[in-house]
Amino acid sequence: MGLSPRLTGRASARAHSSPAAMAFLRKIEPFFAGSDVTGGPLLLATILALVLTNSPWARAVEGFWDTSVAIRFGAAGVSHTLAEWIDHALLPLFFVIVGADVKREMVAGPLAHWRSAAFPLAGAVGGMLVPVGLYLLVAGGTPAAPGWGSVITTDTAFGLALIALFATSLPVGLRALMLAFAAVDDVGGLLVIAFAYSDAIDPRGLITAGVALAGIVGLRRIGWVSSVPYVLLALIVWGGVLESGIHATIAGVMIGLTVPVAPRLHQRDFAQRVQRRVDEFQSAHGAAESADDGEEERQLREQAEERLGYLQEMASATRVASSRLIEILTPWVNYVVLPLFALSNVRIHFSADLLPMIGSPLVLGVVLGLVVGKPLGFLGFTWAASALGLAERPNRVSWPMVVGVGALAGIGFTISLFIAGLAFGAGEMREAASLGILIASLLAAAIGYGILRRCAEPRHAAEAPASS
Repeated sequence: MGLSPRLTGRASARAHSSPAAMAFLRKIEPFFAGSDVTGGPLLLATILALVLTNSPWARAVEGFWDTSVAIRFGAAGVSHTLAEWIDHALLPLFFVIVGADVKREMVAGPLAHWRSAAFPLAGAVGGMLVPVGLYLLVAGGTPAAPGWGSVITTDTAFGLALIALFATSLPVGLRALMLAFAAVDDVGGLLVIAFAYSDAIDPRGLITAGVALAGIVGLRRIGWVSSVPYVLLALIVWGGVLESGIHATIAGVMIGLTVPVAPRLHQRDFAQRVQRRVDEFQSAHGAAESADDGEEERQLREQAEERLGYLQEMASATRVASSRLIEILTPWVNYVVLPLFALSNVRIHFSADLLPMIGSPLVLGVVLGLVVGKPLGFLGFTWAASALGLAERPNRVSWPMVVGVGALAGIGFTISLFIAGLAFGAGEMREAASLGILIASLLAAAIGYGILRRCAEPRHAAEAPASS
């Protein structure tokens, strides 16, 4: 969590010249900087979207996002609004990161043991069923009933950003727990989108996506290194899922789960492989520096370059593909994808007509489902799974911390807003649902932050073994 080691070192050096400024930056850096998905740019974009939606330019702004954009190949083509293209083409990049990150945590991280992995899985099941039950208890049988899907998902970016505020005072397993829970939660939401909010599913698109996904796995099996075929096949997976009628974000999760979490060459083997090439490079480079004949110097420099190429490839092979992919995509997701999603999807018009909706079954159902249902379902199902011996809390994660993660899970922003749009279309009902999601997310963030703040301890204390 937080900044990379290099950036951390630079920040420490700058602190000597401006301690007050650096103290402030350390408090906000989890929201705006680092190697993980952060919520700061998304938060600023949300505020800007709310301001624009309630400004004299609201009609022009919404008209811009509703502009139709078509892609055609001869007679065939597909057309969506600009906002829909952001949902279908850009948002999947966020879920590629989620899929890859979850796989890394479950293969080589705190959730590597099956009982530890079962813990967030149980919580995710409870975190979906209980909120939906509470929502339908309030809004079932009313025109608001179709909005039940909006209380299923968790906003991963905001949740992880709040946990990152305590990066040095909470166990690392807590982030993995939040990430895995949110990933399963989001997949559940995407399946709800596919089967509850999609008109029809075209099996041809799913077959195409499945074949391309099998191609990615096949290339991995034979050890193919070049990234070009993987990118092309990933695009086919995305296109197949989009064509099938299932929301394309699920393609991002599928692609992320195929990314390797182990390097092609372990560091312990690196020195044995490259030592001879390093000596040969040093010899060729030294000989080229002292060569009198131009042709001989050219040949020696080519030999040195060849050795450098070998060393470069071997060094690249020590990097984990999932870490590299996350590193490449994260800045784009933080500063482009998620802000554009907020700008195009947050459309709450604060007016006298909307205020009475605060007490409506729709808003109350959303708030109750997210603020109460999420932590209740998460805690209840994880406790039951642990009591039955089916799951185990990640190391050093206490039950109060579990409650804090459950509370943060009530921040149901990105996909919740998207599902609300699918459930109600444009109009007053969608705005009321969006208002409920906004209120619930603020409450859940405040409650989760307060709980985790009380749980936060110095690192040495946080790493003490938790009682079972």
